[in-house]
Amino acid sequence: MIPLSILDLAPVCEGSDTTAAFANMLELAQQADELGYRRFWLAEHHNMPGIASAATAVLIGHVAGGTQRIRVGAGGIMLPNHAPLQAAEQFGTLASLYPDRIDLGLGRAPGTDQPTARALRRYFDSADQFPQDVRELLHYFEPAQPGQAVQAVPGAGLRVPVWILGSSLFGARLAASLGLPYAFASHFAPDSMDEALAVYRRDFRESATLKRPHAMLALNVVASESEAESRRLFTSQQQSFVNLRRGNPGRIPPPVDDIDTFWQPHEKVGVERALACTVLGDAQQVGEGIAAFVDRHQPDELLLTANIYDHRARLRSFELAMQAWHARHAA
Repeated sequence: MIPLSILDLAPVCEGSDTTAAFANMLELAQQADELGYRRFWLAEHHNMPGIASAATAVLIGHVAGGTQRIRVGAGGIMLPNHAPLQAAEQFGTLASLYPDRIDLGLGRAPGTDQPTARALRRYFDSADQFPQDVRELLHYFEPAQPGQAVQAVPGAGLRVPVWILGSSLFGARLAASLGLPYAFASHFAPDSMDEALAVYRRDFRESATLKRPHAMLALNVVASESEAESRRLFTSQQQSFVNLRRGNPGRIPPPVDDIDTFWQPHEKVGVERALACTVLGDAQQVGEGIAAFVDRHQPDELLLTANIYDHRARLRSFELAMQAWHARHAA
């Protein structure tokens, strides 16, 4: 039974605020800890009214401090927005506070729009520097050498697992060449998933930290007491995708009874393609859906995500998903 993990964006719902979003985030992480999820990852986004996880490292510390066993990490830190030394120091600090519980996933997208990327004052227009920056960051986690001019303090000599994130072949090739674990963003960009996995596994080179390829796929999962209710809950995420593509990103909207009254036919096609890696329904349907996805793609781990408007329904969804996964294997 491969492990399940959670990707969270600290979603901000209509009629709510970031304070409530952070309280909900922590409650979800604590439930995930109790249920046996392996990881709780937060994603860096900027200038997104419905996503409050911009200060990702700060929130990781908050979640790690409020949980006991679950690994907490970044899915990911968008390295174009950060100097490698700063990222190494931040995650060296987290790893010192919470030993053997911190993950660092790295992505090369800015996690925002072009004006905001420029406001972050890094290298949005030259993201080809990403592989060089990853290598520099990895160097800061190595034991400091005598006379080394620049050290990450804390960070040097700490075992902080570094993942490469991606939604294309670029990240797959980089992760393979560096011998790092790879997480693919199949929850919103599934088109290259199979090819990226094949490239990563074919080209993987053994490293000091990883002997064989290790791939994690992201999957949208919405579970409730019935398929009809799960489909209704999922309309919040569908609306958010449409709003983003219309250039009107906002807070997470409440679900609607008929999503076809909201989107245009061409929008439906685009969103359904982006969210093709989705499993929803009651517990049995979700268990079967997760199993079918795993059988087809053979990931080493799964990263579940769901932007559900009602917090209690969201907690219940992740609870049912884990129960269904255990029940599937117990049977």
